[in-house]
Amino acid sequence: MCTAIRFKTDDCYFGRTLDVERPYGECVTVTPRGFVFDFRKMGRLATKHALIGMAAVADGYPLYFDAANEAGLAMAGLNFPKSACWFPPKEGADNLSPFELIPWVLSNCESLKDAKKLLTSLNLCTINFNDSLPLSPLHWIIADREGAISVESVADGLKVYENAIGVLTNEPPFDYHMTHLCDYMGLSENPPQNAAWLPDDKPYSRGMGAMGLPGDLSSASRFVRAAFVKLNSVTEAGEEASVGQFFHILGSVAQPRGCVRLEDGSLEMTAYTSCINLDKGIYYYTTYQNSCVSAVELKKYRDKDALSLFPTVKNMILNKQNLD
Repeated sequence: MCTAIRFKTDDCYFGRTLDVERPYGECVTVTPRGFVFDFRKMGRLATKHALIGMAAVADGYPLYFDAANEAGLAMAGLNFPKSACWFPPKEGADNLSPFELIPWVLSNCESLKDAKKLLTSLNLCTINFNDSLPLSPLHWIIADREGAISVESVADGLKVYENAIGVLTNEPPFDYHMTHLCDYMGLSENPPQNAAWLPDDKPYSRGMGAMGLPGDLSSASRFVRAAFVKLNSVTEAGEEASVGQFFHILGSVAQPRGCVRLEDGSLEMTAYTSCINLDKGIYYYTTYQNSCVSAVELKKYRDKDALSLFPTVKNMILNKQNLD
């Protein structure tokens, strides 16, 4: 289970939580300009743009969970286990496996407008990465400075939705989440107004305007909570303030280990949280074990000859102000 957001201050930011029960060997990964992707049905393509994101690298191929290119276009794939549907290859279409979609879009496109045009000929096919890495059921959020869209391949075809909220979680499909938001139209960051049928009294606590904001960890509730927190967020000027606020927003939907137990007894947790500055090409992240923000800059590695991998920092970094 995961949550992704697009957030704009002076710069535009994009990122997500990855909520899983086990690690995947993920690293911050820079794919340089000219890196050749060998697509199963679409041939070989040398990427026009360098990419940075979090990926598990298998056989030299970066399987991105989320990424952005140097033009400022970003994309993330989130779990979509009940509704995702893949199809046989179709003549005249851009036949891609779902694991190829992030590099395909980010290698070819510079903007959300470009991505929308590219998606009109997309057909997502049932092609596993290999025998030991079957396809994950996913849907995607794509964003730049101008906005965001959600992309879902379901039984009746490919759906592309305008995503004015700039939030995506997991099941149900995106159109349900947008309708579900209407159940919370009465929430406010302001103190509640006394109803006519109540005694004339003041609220007993601050924050009661948001009474009813769902606090559980389901995807539907996380969508509402992330949308409310993001859309009411107030950020001070500057990069550090914007990045810090971004992590606070996604912190509202983080999963502490032990609160979600799966059928096999394993425990889901927020393995990492990312925040990409789309204007500056900086990838910020925290991990479950280390809440200190780490940063990797794209431009320093965009002209390398091979992938550049930066293992995530998992040991706690503690500022010992008065400890021996």
